Amino acid sequence: MKNRSILAMAVVLAGAAAIGVAQGQTNAAFGTLLEGTRGMDNFIQEGNANWRPMGGDSIGASIGNGYLVTKESYGDFRLRAEVWVDTPANSGIFIRCQNPGDIGANTCYEVNLFDTRPGQEYATGGIVNTARVIGQPKAGGKWNVMEIIAKGPMLTVMLNGVKTAEASDPKLPQGRIALQYGNGDVKFRKVEIMRN
Repeated sequence: MKNRSILAMAVVLAGAAAIGVAQGQTNAAFGTLLEGTRGMDNFIQEGNANWRPMGGDSIGASIGNGYLVTKESYGDFRLRAEVWVDTPANSGIFIRCQNPGDIGANTCYEVNLFDTRPGQEYATGGIVNTARVIGQPKAGGKWNVMEIIAKGPMLTVMLNGVKTAEASDPKLPQGRIALQYGNGDVKFRKVEIMRN
């Protein structure tokens, strides 16, 4: 009797898995773009920021101005980044960038990490000129997990599990990803991506 129950359960689970595959569901996994200093070959450096190892498990910058830009272009994806910034830091993650040599809010979607931004409507967690920040999240002085979901024109940002911005904007369907250093102390410990 026990063997029949196990066999029946196996059949049910196999059937559920087959239905999931038939409906286009997959168990896609995150791929690592950057972990500490591993993965730097996935990026090109733009600008003069002093990107370097910091504490063995992260890479960061504290002077200059610049970006780590992915060599690959991405359309639909889910990105997860572990990032530490001090309170005055000006950083962020730019997505769907059209030209690696021209990174900005007009050529990419700029997801901000900038607690002290003069215009607080696009401070930490907002998408500059696209989606005002929800609430007043602060990233300064601690490790944070920023998640960005880009699916067609839909863009969603979460900071530490809380939604901070959402928008529908079709102007940039794909492009590169850029990690920004603008001011203060900035460290990225892990950056992962999953294509949708």
